[in-house]
Amino acid sequence: MEKRFQMTWDEMELARAFKVSPEDVREYLTDGRRVSFIIERRLKWENPGWQLAPSEGAGYDLLDPDGGMWEVRSITRQGVYFNPSNQVGSGRRFNEDGFQLKMSGIKGFILSDIVGFPVVDVFVVPVENVLRWHSQRLLGANAKVSRAKFLNNLAPDIQF
Repeated sequence: MEKRFQMTWDEMELARAFKVSPEDVREYLTDGRRVSFIIERRLKWENPGWQLAPSEGAGYDLLDPDGGMWEVRSITRQGVYFNPSNQVGSGRRFNEDGFQLKMSGIKGFILSDIVGFPVVDVFVVPVENVLRWHSQRLLGANAKVSRAKFLNNLAPDIQF
């Protein structure tokens, strides 16, 4: 898989196929909870040898040809988070031990900037980058970062 690339969609074609408006397509596919299913599958199909996790609760989303586990996350208007998904949401809190355990079990993150849909920038981020950003306190206290900070400060700093 390339380290940085774009995925594009034809929103008019999608709107016709789903029999909804282009605005409906854009609204749906810029919601990280909804679009992740589609992005994970598109990444799998466009990258030979990659596989989907066996279940939604697997702790990772994609398996690379060498057996490396990757999390697929969306960069939304609110930003992107690197902590385990069970630490995200109302009443849930960041837990350092859980964060470190998550980082030790994956090879990295594949981040898609869905804000630009139908053109989506994709960033492959090895876990070492996230650990470095966390130790340098470049991520928020809950391991979340704003979209602007990711794009302007962290994305240019990704090391492979």
